[in-house]
Amino acid sequence: MAELMENEVVRAFSTYAVIVVVKMLLMGPMTGYYRFTRGSFSNEEDVARKSAEEKKKLLKTHPDVERVRRCHQNDLENIIPFVIVGLLYALTGPELSVALLHFRIFAGARIFHTIAYIGALPQPSRALSWVVGMLVTFSMAYRVLNTVLFL
Repeated sequence: MAELMENEVVRAFSTYAVIVVVKMLLMGPMTGYYRFTRGSFSNEEDVARKSAEEKKKLLKTHPDVERVRRCHQNDLENIIPFVIVGLLYALTGPELSVALLHFRIFAGARIFHTIAYIGALPQPSRALSWVVGMLVTFSMAYRVLNTVLFL
């Protein structure tokens, strides 16, 4: 394992994978923050100690909460494949500069995607950032398949 971590591409991948995974993990507390500050809960047990009248007010959806929740879901759908494909890509021995370009573009696209989603920026800002992230993952997947295809 220590030998593997001496590989610059693997170290670069590890850096950017941790950045996007931590970003994804922060979306959970952000959702909680939005739920509490907007008074919007989705589960009965979240408001169990409230009166029946308060429960009716609090058991509702709120656009801000739903926006953060959907952003988190989108992270799960995109960051997990990036981490898996990116690790395999790093193991194929790509040039460091090309690998860094892939990793940096993906991380930037995901961070911008979150800003665009939470900030409700006009389209196509969010869609373009999503497409850029997906293209990076597909590019790395192509390299992996092109390098190790064994059918």
